[in-house]
Amino acid sequence: MKFTHFDEEGRSKMVDVSEKSDTFREAHASGFIYMKQETLDLILNKKIEKGNVFEVARVAGIMALKKTSDLIPMCHPLNITGAEIHFTPEPDKNRIKIDCKVRLTGKTGVEMEALTGVSVAALTIYDMCKAVDKEMIISDIMLIKKTGGKSGTFVRKV
Repeated sequence: MKFTHFDEEGRSKMVDVSEKSDTFREAHASGFIYMKQETLDLILNKKIEKGNVFEVARVAGIMALKKTSDLIPMCHPLNITGAEIHFTPEPDKNRIKIDCKVRLTGKTGVEMEALTGVSVAALTIYDMCKAVDKEMIISDIMLIKKTGGKSGTFVRKV
């Protein structure tokens, strides 16, 4: 297997995508944050002192996904054309599911951006709620689906 992020001498490099064609690309990532039932109740009833947890986490996730190339060394800076983050409380499991979808028309995919959006949204929930629950667990951050580009469509098998 040829590793594209290294040159012939083993030095790190950013992959040159200059010759690639622009195509529509989309990625969907998800993850979970587990917490005490009391913490979830506080979030759902908007009783967390730092503010509206979902809206702050949504903005943080979107801001972060736009900065992915500043965080992951070989990621290309991208002109994101759409991004959304959704939260699904699952009270029976004491968790919140986080979904992030990112879109663009460009030369490289947005999988890392979607994963970053989920990660930072989860970290923001943790930060906003840590005063009442330091035992929260962030887990199962994964790519669900990606479309576009040379490799085509990927859909995670459930």
